[in-house]
Amino acid sequence: SITSAKPHIDSGKLTPIAVTTSKRSSALPNVPTMAEAGVPGYELSPWFAAFVPARTPQPVVDTLNKAMVEALKKPAVQQRLAGIGAEPIGSTPAQLKEHLARETAKWGALIRERGIHAD
Repeated sequence: SITSAKPHIDSGKLTPIAVTTSKRSSALPNVPTMAEAGVPGYELSPWFAAFVPARTPQPVVDTLNKAMVEALKKPAVQQRLAGIGAEPIGSTPAQLKEHLARETAKWGALIRERGIHAD
């Protein structure tokens, strides 16, 4: 992920050849996507999310979500995230649920297709 690699890129220890996301990263605007680099159809977008225990009351979930989305809009937070190459999204719990379903289906199919097993 860019957040892990960026300090090494910035120090000159790594030279990026492509990003794995479907569009170029604002943190590395001169680095092509995998498709632009000649590997069409390859996409891996790292993401982070916050979770709460099952059966957390909806008003609590809504309050936490609102606070986190508001925090992501603060200039200091945006500057800090940009500094490590992270691009905040800030969505709703419903959008996260849909994203999780897509990611689970996508990676589950690959795991089954390739016969990947945890040892």
